[in-house]
Amino acid sequence: MDSGDIGDTRGVRERFAEAARAERPDLALLCLLIDAEAGSAAEAEGAGGKDVDGLVDAAQIELDRLTGLLPYEPARGPGGWARALADLLGERHGFHGTPADYQRLESSLLGEVLKRRRGLPILLSVVWMEVARRAGAPVYGVALPGHFVVGFGDPRGEHVLADPFAGGLPMDERDVEMLVASTTGAPPSAAMLQPAGPLEIVQRVLNNIRAWAAARPERTDVQLWAVELSLLLPHHPARLRYERARLLVERGDFKGGAGEMEAYADMVAAMEPSTADAVRREARAARSRLN
Repeated sequence: MDSGDIGDTRGVRERFAEAARAERPDLALLCLLIDAEAGSAAEAEGAGGKDVDGLVDAAQIELDRLTGLLPYEPARGPGGWARALADLLGERHGFHGTPADYQRLESSLLGEVLKRRRGLPILLSVVWMEVARRAGAPVYGVALPGHFVVGFGDPRGEHVLADPFAGGLPMDERDVEMLVASTTGAPPSAAMLQPAGPLEIVQRVLNNIRAWAAARPERTDVQLWAVELSLLLPHHPARLRYERARLLVERGDFKGGAGEMEAYADMVAAMEPSTADAVRREARAARSRLN
């Protein structure tokens, strides 16, 4: 099978790894390849899959279509861009989120968000950013703790923040302070308000999927592919290798999981000897379960 065949999981992952290592990573493409991996896993479970090229093309066409609906207005300022996107996407097309969206895997899949017009804050922000970027807006993502929003303008100068989860509601400094304090108990730092890069956004999307699956013991399949995609990113936490190893054991691959645990233990032994010893004990326990 070629790399575009959704039945070939390695093909999807090869495309994902290549896109993640591009000089200028394409955020929409990476998010859509996450969709493709979800479809590949569903096909493996007998639930049907998705055609990669068809999925990517359909979503990109929809993003282009939405961009074409933005009224032309020369010399828009940050506030004008924020209002235009809120009117188009929030008001006219009904893109927003609800608490129930946190319970759905589809809320983390860009193609599904474009169809349902519902999703998590970060995926709705990706829609806002991709439409705005195509229209030439100075737009960027802001990875606030617990809630992702978008910014228009110069993050170090004149700018406006908006909350796509609330339909594009504008946020002032007090709104940001209250939002961050509700999550961290502290005021926002300057670092929190800096633009989030494409790979940082993709990692956060995958973290959300991992968290969704971790709360559902029957969905270790989803947690595993989300971890494995995260490991394809150029920079990722080393502990993801341990998470993958434990998932393999949980899913019955005792030999594979034990081997991964031992490799992780070797990696951290110099800096965390007690952790390495504990992981090696887990590996021995996993091997003991082999028939």
